[in-house]
Amino acid sequence: MNGQMGSWHGQRGAPGSDQGQGQGFDGWVPDDVRGKLTRDAPLSRLVWFKSGGAADWLFEPADLDDLTGFLAQLDEGTPVMALGLGSNLIVRDGGVPGVVVRLGKPFATVEVRRDSVLECGGGASGILVSSTARDAGIAGLAFLRGIPGTVGGFVRMNGGAYDREVADVLVDCDVVLPGGELVTLPAADLGYSYRHSRLPEGAIVVAARFKGEPGDPAEIGAEMDRIAAAREESQPLRSKTGGSTFKNPPGDKAWRLVDAAGCRGLKVGGAQVSEKHANFLINTGDATSADIETLGEEVRRRVAESQGVTLEWEIQRVGRW
Repeated sequence: MNGQMGSWHGQRGAPGSDQGQGQGFDGWVPDDVRGKLTRDAPLSRLVWFKSGGAADWLFEPADLDDLTGFLAQLDEGTPVMALGLGSNLIVRDGGVPGVVVRLGKPFATVEVRRDSVLECGGGASGILVSSTARDAGIAGLAFLRGIPGTVGGFVRMNGGAYDREVADVLVDCDVVLPGGELVTLPAADLGYSYRHSRLPEGAIVVAARFKGEPGDPAEIGAEMDRIAAAREESQPLRSKTGGSTFKNPPGDKAWRLVDAAGCRGLKVGGAQVSEKHANFLINTGDATSADIETLGEEVRRRVAESQGVTLEWEIQRVGRW
């Protein structure tokens, strides 16, 4: 998961799209920041698909105070989107209006607390969280090794892998609201369901606490190795991809439905349904984001027509056509 996909407020996309087809952003953006603020910042280098347009503004805050102060000064209604590792995300070719907030190293910390609890920054990767848990002898968090994203993203989306999900281990999380207010929300308030939460619109997850249980580091490490090997064997990890494309319907697997619809290997422009795993789309080299999204919609159409199931996107799609 992406990075922190879908942290957005402002204009919505058209029916059938996901988010944000605004025609641009002319609002005022404060420049008295200690972090890095870039205008017309290319996003293709920051997302796994390596495609898409630029952000009107990209803000990489120096720390939490820098972030809250910046957001507090933004005009009300300014579109804001948080970006983590850029997995599970299609940035459309017209770019992203407003401000994209990227949580970098200052938000990538993981610390061990009492009672098998890890305190994690919103920019920390699943690999870092699970590795820290292993080294501290905390079991129950190894599955995070299999989620390609950051804490902010998989807290928002209730990320999961290998029969576990964030809802099983989250204690609470700190989020910054669009106006700059910092609040702590217990897991029970997030309304978790499959790959979904009720986090407030535009909220940016800046920290979270996960609780495991005492365990043997060697056993935890072996479980992580099994997860890594399973992903390597079954998924096109060495391709330009966005992770799992569609949510699994109740009682079924998205890849099976895609395969049954004859879509394995299907191409649109430079985009292709992976031959290795049918629920992954890949950029074969020169795909535009329009190629990738169009291919996904064609897969959905064929699955609905032949299998009678309407697949839901798991990958978030943001920005202007």
